[in-house]
Amino acid sequence: MRILSFFLVLICSALPAAAQDLMSAEEFDRYTIGKTFYYGSLGSPYGAEEYLEGRRVRWSFLDGKCQQGVWYEEAGLICFVYENQPDPQCWSFQQGSGGLIARFENNPENTELYEVEKSVEPLLCLGPEVGV
Repeated sequence: MRILSFFLVLICSALPAAAQDLMSAEEFDRYTIGKTFYYGSLGSPYGAEEYLEGRRVRWSFLDGKCQQGVWYEEAGLICFVYENQPDPQCWSFQQGSGGLIARFENNPENTELYEVEKSVEPLLCLGPEVGV
């Protein structure tokens, strides 16, 4: 029984430390502003986001189509709202040894992204589709 109690105390004491690893809005802004990040998920390319002044962003699923948006901090999470998606999408961010790790908190079982590359080059966005 003592061993079980020891492990419960150990696990419970580790939980606040893990929460402290989350990036604050200020840390996130400092790390991302002026850069474009390319994210992967489950070993495949997922998308890219360009972080602009004033907490503005530009997102693409790497198809040349870009969505403009903004981000803000709410309850320790970084939430994004895009021009075609008015519902906030909130993520927790941690800085790992290989870069950012992002977890989608609207549904934690859903998506975890990780930084594959970052660049100072702007995101490639094609113009509006023009048809005949």
